[in-house]
Amino acid sequence: MREYFELRDTDVGGRIGELTVPRAGVTVETPALLPVINPNLDTIAPRRLADEFGAEILITNSYIIHGTDDVREQALEDGLHDLLDFPGAIMTDSGSFQLSEYGEIDVTTEEILEFQHAIGSDIATPVDIPTPPDVSRERAEAELATTQDRLEIADEIDTGEMLVSAPVQGSTYPDLREAAGRHADSTDLDVFPVGAVVPLMNDYRYDDMIDAVAAAKRGLGADAPVHLFGAGHPMMFALAAAMGCDLFDSAAYALYARDDRYLTVRGTRHLEDLDYLPCSCPVCTSHSPDELRALPDDERETELGAHNLHVTFEEIRRIKQAIRAGNLLELVEQRARAHPTMLDGYRTLLDHAAQLERADPVSKGSFFYTSHESARRPEVLRHHQRLDRLSVPDSLFLTEGDAAGGDEFDDSWRVEPPFGPFPRALSKSYPLTAELPDRTDRAALEAAADGVARLAAANPDAELTLGHTGWPAGVLEALPDGVERIDLTAGRS
Repeated sequence: MREYFELRDTDVGGRIGELTVPRAGVTVETPALLPVINPNLDTIAPRRLADEFGAEILITNSYIIHGTDDVREQALEDGLHDLLDFPGAIMTDSGSFQLSEYGEIDVTTEEILEFQHAIGSDIATPVDIPTPPDVSRERAEAELATTQDRLEIADEIDTGEMLVSAPVQGSTYPDLREAAGRHADSTDLDVFPVGAVVPLMNDYRYDDMIDAVAAAKRGLGADAPVHLFGAGHPMMFALAAAMGCDLFDSAAYALYARDDRYLTVRGTRHLEDLDYLPCSCPVCTSHSPDELRALPDDERETELGAHNLHVTFEEIRRIKQAIRAGNLLELVEQRARAHPTMLDGYRTLLDHAAQLERADPVSKGSFFYTSHESARRPEVLRHHQRLDRLSVPDSLFLTEGDAAGGDEFDDSWRVEPPFGPFPRALSKSYPLTAELPDRTDRAALEAAADGVARLAAANPDAELTLGHTGWPAGVLEALPDGVERIDLTAGRS
């Protein structure tokens, strides 16, 4: 197990954990938000982030500090915590973002890690190569090799109690992301950012973002704290948390405020378009939209930034409660309805149900079937996999509801879409206690038919009969020929 990260609760891929940051003398509960602080421009003062918003950790850019003479000298003399006046943990970036934007920077991994240590950073970052999406495979491989060389250099440097991150690159090639995760995990580095995903999120490519994180997670160990670099908008935090991200840094609260943009968990609105403020944070309860618009520019930016932070921290707390309650996917489902590309991201998340199932708790509070995507959840997959373990009699009647078979069958099991067949003794076991709509959709029926087909494949000598209530012919076609069908609304077929 990694020395500085301990898991407390899990749900799907989401985790509540404790990241111990020894140099700061603090333990950060994850999922955690790291507000981005520009050393030359504070929208919200770091001390206020801690005192008012409860921020336990933030991130700033050591390369900007290194390149700004007066700030550099103050940081070296007084230390980063005094410079920013922040009592929690401070993570520093290395200049890799500037490298991606401008093509070159004038520091090496050794130099920037030594500088981060000298100014008192608690979590440092080496100079990785943030390969953008959709580049040639040759470029992605070459730049990943450079990043891996630099991680190995970082692994050899004595950083004392300062933790060091190991960015996971690989562009939009899942096999490279997985290999990068495996390489990073083999080092003694401490925190694992999934890098170069900001362009994907800027273009609303949440499906590709989820594929990148899923691939990185396959390479990383279960005890690796994962940081989604540049996560930004709270609308997608639940989705990323469900895929296994633990740390989110965000400059969106400040960047959007400078552009008079107002964050909500369902998207972003321009202040000029709002007649009401749909929020109960201190900013929104003490101002009307007209009053906010009338403020001087700097004051309006600060107030909007504060609102944006309240919304963002609230979502982090909501995610933690969902993980603790075991209903994180219900929250993801709600967020997925905010934007079509978020729905793409959720459906892509479910493409990785087998990967998520391995970390998902076996029992939770309740399973809510709220859309046809629910038929693809890890709990359904797990139930189908466990059908192979069940002892099946020579002849078995599978039927919806409470209807039982006659004397012609050795036993009668229930069939409950989307799960499929199960012995009646399991009816009170999770997830078979699911809350289901009365109007069963086709996806749930198809998933149930898949369960029947799996049971039949695992028991080829058993005689199985399905009693269904008018299932469509297209659904019944998924069943093996050996499974007899009885339409309970019509008779034997």
